[in-house]
Amino acid sequence: MFIEIISFGMSTALFLILGLVMLTGQRDNLPKIMLAVASLASAAWSGAVTYLAYTNILSSTFLLESTLLLELLRSLAWFAFLLVMLRTAYKSSDQVNKNFKITFAGLTVFVIGLMLLVLYRVSGGSFFAIIAGNDVLIGHLLISIGGLVIIEQLYRNTSVEHRLALKYLWMGIGGMFAYDFYLYSDAFLFQRIDNELWNARGFIHAMVVPLIAVAIKREMQWSLGHDSIDIFLSRRIVFHTTTLLAAGAYLIFIGFGGYYVRDMGGEWGVVAQATFLFAAVMILAVLFFSGRIRARLKVAIDKHFFHYKYDYREEWLRIIRTLSSHDTSQRLHERAILALAQIINSPGGLLVMERENGYFESDEGWNYESINIRESADSAFIQFLSEQQFVISLDEYNNDPDMYTRLGPLEIPAWLSGNKNAWLVVPLMLQDHMMGFIVLLRSPAHERYFNWEDSDLLKTAGRQAASHLAQYDAAQALVSAKRFEEVNRLSAFIVHDIKNMVGQLSMVVSNAGRHKGNPMFIDDAISTVENSVNKMNKLLIRLRGGGESDKYAPVSLSTLLEDSIRSCVKAGALPIPVLNCLSQNVLVTADKDRMSANIGHIIQNAQDATNDTGSITVRLSKQGSFAVIEIEDTGEGMDEAFIHDRLFQPFESTKGTMGIGVFQVREYIYKLGGQLDVESKLGKGTTFRLHLPLSQSQETIDHPQVVHLNEHEKRKY
Repeated sequence: MFIEIISFGMSTALFLILGLVMLTGQRDNLPKIMLAVASLASAAWSGAVTYLAYTNILSSTFLLESTLLLELLRSLAWFAFLLVMLRTAYKSSDQVNKNFKITFAGLTVFVIGLMLLVLYRVSGGSFFAIIAGNDVLIGHLLISIGGLVIIEQLYRNTSVEHRLALKYLWMGIGGMFAYDFYLYSDAFLFQRIDNELWNARGFIHAMVVPLIAVAIKREMQWSLGHDSIDIFLSRRIVFHTTTLLAAGAYLIFIGFGGYYVRDMGGEWGVVAQATFLFAAVMILAVLFFSGRIRARLKVAIDKHFFHYKYDYREEWLRIIRTLSSHDTSQRLHERAILALAQIINSPGGLLVMERENGYFESDEGWNYESINIRESADSAFIQFLSEQQFVISLDEYNNDPDMYTRLGPLEIPAWLSGNKNAWLVVPLMLQDHMMGFIVLLRSPAHERYFNWEDSDLLKTAGRQAASHLAQYDAAQALVSAKRFEEVNRLSAFIVHDIKNMVGQLSMVVSNAGRHKGNPMFIDDAISTVENSVNKMNKLLIRLRGGGESDKYAPVSLSTLLEDSIRSCVKAGALPIPVLNCLSQNVLVTADKDRMSANIGHIIQNAQDATNDTGSITVRLSKQGSFAVIEIEDTGEGMDEAFIHDRLFQPFESTKGTMGIGVFQVREYIYKLGGQLDVESKLGKGTTFRLHLPLSQSQETIDHPQVVHLNEHEKRKY
């Protein structure tokens, strides 16, 4: 009797839960409604059997009638659900609908007839004796066989792509009918209902519910309108329910263990049982209060019990559409930020890219405060992103740093931790190499939470964005290579023209030597022309493709800057630069001629951008192991778009010529292991700042010195 109560009580609870769940959400889905009706009918029948077993009142005619009739109503409800499913599997037509109506009407008449027969036979006596009559048993056998036949037809007529989701439904309902067939076949053969088989029936029917739940989880399309079953349960309810069920199962298992310990412990039995049970309860309490275990349980529930947060087809199409847009008003780098920000409704972000000098520097911002970032590739922050390939949630890190640091050392940079609106850091992975990362600002939706699904989608979208950015960089490099190839094709003509100029200048030198008028002027002119000839000859060698390698040696920057300024004065250009050396004898390892040419080019650009009444200041100082050269002018200035997009691009110039000067300067500074920064504002001027590593033989005498060319030197040149 106790086993019967537990068996059918479990069946009642599970079918009741299934029926109530199916009544939630959308209610215009006919298969969903019929499944709810069948589940509730099964719950009502199982509940009646449970109550009958609990009260043991077999003399009540009404109670017996209700229990027997509810079983037949339950069978009719499952037939209705299966027929609706079979109609959906067939192609809908008037003839098909008519045939199904006739079939259902016939089944209804048969079940009602069986009900009347049961009512006729209910005249007191044993419950099993009433249902074990040959006429009633044959009726139940026919119902079981009919259910199996319909399920077989459903399997045959279901399309291959839908069988994956539907197979668990057919297995569950088919198993229920198959067991009923076995039960009533045994009863018909031996003319009695086997108590053990009957008591197991409730457990068997309860096992059907998880199989149906798996089919529901796969979001089957059960109607002709392809309306999926939409079920919503609070994550909080499911989490606590799952926790309580797991705790209950754990305590039952421990109870059996305690009983075994007491039974086998002899004199120590009661003591061992109490100790064992207390230890088990303490372990359970520790597990309940473990934040890490609770977090993992929540992720498991989210993954396996709930619909996904995103329509992945729509999200992926949107990401590709954003990255592949032909809108010229937005650069690809800005669109990459936008593609990721839209996923979690972020209002802005910052793209940081890897550079050739081994640093990660800010590249592009979208609704993000302008900031200059330079993060070393060797920092713990970059190493963590590159190795773990995790999306870092700054909120999670602030609340529980161990969640990240247990995977490896991690230290959030000051520029990031100081931004209260910064939320997520998404690495941009190209295969196993991180080419950059994106910082996303916090979503304005306060109820927006970040979980495993957001992380997975952002990581995948980050890989797609990295692929587009790498393709863009490769295309830009190819364009530059093609332009350089065009220059090489023109080099033969350039060499010819320069050769003519060299010949003319050589003639001027030889004539000037024989016809001196003003000795001081002529000597100076000869020296200048000879210097020009030497430079042109070197240029000829480089353009012919047989360029000499750079001659690296310690170079005094203070001397080099003085020579560069004097060369500018000789050329007669205004304004004349002012040199301010905060450190003397600053040595760097470089090719003197190339370094002088680069400095001269920047000074010349400053003179071109500044009117005659303006000013140009050249400063030399030290910062740690670097020498710093600053060239500041009060000229026209440049906007951020020009600096970012055109200043360092080869063959881009504001002078209408094919300029490669600033591009060459930066490439050479990078080659020396240094860095070139530019600060500029329209109408206020520009500052070029060169960071150069000091020579190993550096011995400096730090005292400020300001160098001005006196009037005699100015008149001399």
